[in-house]
Amino acid sequence: MLGLFFIFGGLIRISMNILLFIGGPEIIVILLFVLLLFGSKRIPEVARMMGKGMREFRRATEDIKREINDNTKDVKEDINDFKDNLPKN
Repeated sequence: MLGLFFIFGGLIRISMNILLFIGGPEIIVILLFVLLLFGSKRIPEVARMMGKGMREFRRATEDIKREINDNTKDVKEDINDFKDNLPKN
């Protein structure tokens, strides 16, 4: 699952970089292509599916972050205890 996270994370970074360089005419062409591909009746359904997918992806990334923070909390405490017990010169 973590491998998929990195794959999707890379795809999102790539798509965000591409979106930064898309102008108004290109967005209009893309929207017309989507309208022709899906039709006007299916666009709201596709948008809902994309919204659900983005929400699930965000939830999964938050779970991964929480898991990492929970697992590293003990290590951070051990490092801080070790630093406090070092002899001071």
